[in-house]
Amino acid sequence: MSVAEDMTITSVRGQVSDAEWQARVDLAATYRLVAHYGWSDLIYTHISARVPDAENQFLINPYGMTFDEITASSLVKVDLEGNIVMDTPYMINPAGFTIHSAVHAEGKDAHAVIHTHSDDGVAVSAQKEGLLPLSQTAMVVMADLAYHDYEGIALNHDERERLIADLGDKHSMILRNHGLLTCGDTCADAFLRLFFLERACTMQIKALAGGRDCVQPPSQEAIDTVAGQARFQDANGIGNLAWPALLRTIDRVDPSYRD
Repeated sequence: MSVAEDMTITSVRGQVSDAEWQARVDLAATYRLVAHYGWSDLIYTHISARVPDAENQFLINPYGMTFDEITASSLVKVDLEGNIVMDTPYMINPAGFTIHSAVHAEGKDAHAVIHTHSDDGVAVSAQKEGLLPLSQTAMVVMADLAYHDYEGIALNHDERERLIADLGDKHSMILRNHGLLTCGDTCADAFLRLFFLERACTMQIKALAGGRDCVQPPSQEAIDTVAGQARFQDANGIGNLAWPALLRTIDRVDPSYRD
């Protein structure tokens, strides 16, 4: 039975550890926040989080649910080979698994990964120069930004090595002609990076509406200064302060993600 036919969700709270349950709640909240800000793409694109007490497993959305329907219990637990490792009535999107398994397998601090196809994100990904230093927000993002060339719908597992090589030690990436990706030690960190990257792309699209010759770029000295300031601010987890406020926001909208 597909997700579209039966939206009944059975709680799994009693079947998982406290640490995994908290990861599920945070990940479900991240899905709801991405939907809240208008960056979702029907049932497509993905957000994932590593299972805290099983490093080779991660949680991802069931294929067929929109982001504003995701709950802690509906998330699907898979291993790095794409095997579903906990009983569930749901399936996953193979394209989402390819991208997210690549980042999770690399380890480091990429415990949470977000991938979007937002209008402005895709628009900037299709621009030859990529993200430009047209705003303070963009300059903050550019200090930690990588690029990956388009290879087609992400179904080829061979692409994982190239994606990871392009990501390197960065936490944000523009997938050319495709969309955006951010990662972090927590869902909070990954979401805040996405928030800034998405806003930077929107600002660029608006600024360039009058033509490339109409914008005023900052000096290289200013760009370098902001890059240094961004690295300093990022050192202790960028999401720690804003995350509780974001949870309050989404709780006011619909707290059912906690189920």
